[in-house]
Amino acid sequence: MTRTLSMRFHNLPGSRAGVGRSGPRTLIADRPEGVAGGQGLGFNGGELLAAALGGCFWNDLHYAAEARGVVLGAVEVEVETTLSGVPLRVIAATIRARVEAADPSAARACFEAACADSTIANSVMAAFPVAFVFEDS
Repeated sequence: MTRTLSMRFHNLPGSRAGVGRSGPRTLIADRPEGVAGGQGLGFNGGELLAAALGGCFWNDLHYAAEARGVVLGAVEVEVETTLSGVPLRVIAATIRARVEAADPSAARACFEAACADSTIANSVMAAFPVAFVFEDS
């Protein structure tokens, strides 16, 4: 199966930030305040990449739980990206998750399934390593 997803950016009026739109949803991309005309109104590219990794993994945890009939309790996902070099590029990412369920082994199984199935993580691993860390609650 092949799908195409898109996001279109245009100027945020009164700024040099970009408003990204995909369907009815929006986000703002901008540079830090004072850098290349940025006003710090939105996320920079590295933050957007971390958001893509974390948001995808978050959804994959819930897909895995649904497929297994597991009701998840509290879930926390944190993504850290490491940048280096000139030009600056992402050289590594770590996705940490705390996943609660009535049965801790079910929480771990959902985590492991999400690691295997995460679309964005699997897509970027050819460019840099993505580590997954299951943190006990």
